[in-house]
Amino acid sequence: MAENASTNPCAADRPQDPISLLKSRARTLHKQARLGDEQALTRLRKTPEFRKSDDEAVLTTLKRRHCLAAVAREHGFDGWSHATGLINGGEKGGFGTTLYPKGCGGHSNIWSATYDEARQIRAEHGGFLLAYKNQFLVVDEHFIRTMGLDPDDADFDLIGRDWARPADREARTRLYGKLLA
Repeated sequence: MAENASTNPCAADRPQDPISLLKSRARTLHKQARLGDEQALTRLRKTPEFRKSDDEAVLTTLKRRHCLAAVAREHGFDGWSHATGLINGGEKGGFGTTLYPKGCGGHSNIWSATYDEARQIRAEHGGFLLAYKNQFLVVDEHFIRTMGLDPDDADFDLIGRDWARPADREARTRLYGKLLA
């Protein structure tokens, strides 16, 4: 019998591996595009490689790497290597827009150009330190909920409520998995 959350209560508690999740979405995009699905082809034409390409040109040159890059960009990363680098613990090259999704603009938050300033603000006022491209912001629990995450998730405590320079990188990777799920 196949395991699922109802037969194995621990299955629902297993965090999604964010890299595997993005790879799966890229595989699906690749299959759909190869079948000529117009939505898939439109998504691919939003990437720099295919911006000026017609369907035939996309289908002739399409590789999985194009789909990986497209899916990564759709999730606010600059591309596939940027996504894997950030998720796996690197911070070089900025954070992209992943941590500031649509719908969060109406929340009060404090922006900072430097990490040290944002860290000081968070220490004084509480909240969660996030990153957007090369800037930093301190947000409240309402912003985190709008992102689709639980502000009471133990992983936030493990990272010290600091996404930019987490105390526990594995906890941040789990949070990425929950965010991208």
